[in-house]
Amino acid sequence: MSSSPDLPHPERADLSLTAVLFALSDPERLAIARQLVDGPLDMAECHLSNPDVPKSTKSHLMKVLRTSGVVRNEANGRARRLSLRRADLDARFPGLLDAVLSAEEGAPVKQA
Repeated sequence: MSSSPDLPHPERADLSLTAVLFALSDPERLAIARQLVDGPLDMAECHLSNPDVPKSTKSHLMKVLRTSGVVRNEANGRARRLSLRRADLDARFPGLLDAVLSAEEGAPVKQA
């Protein structure tokens, strides 16, 4: 019996600001990233705000987060383990992840 296949992840040097911002621009994907701030979770433990979202949609949300470089999705037995790629994102785009994850939804943007 073979284990779950490894999924491709972009290298740190290949992370794109536009791809990361796009991935975090969706409220559901942003919510998933926020759930991973305190550490890795099994994919089944990550919840969406709408529990009626089909599995295929949840899988697509996870794929966008993985291919943009926001999360790492690795086999963990028969499950998948998600972790936030904080070190890679902080090295490429210092301060971005903290700013996006801590922003309040709907809060006005402060002008400098």
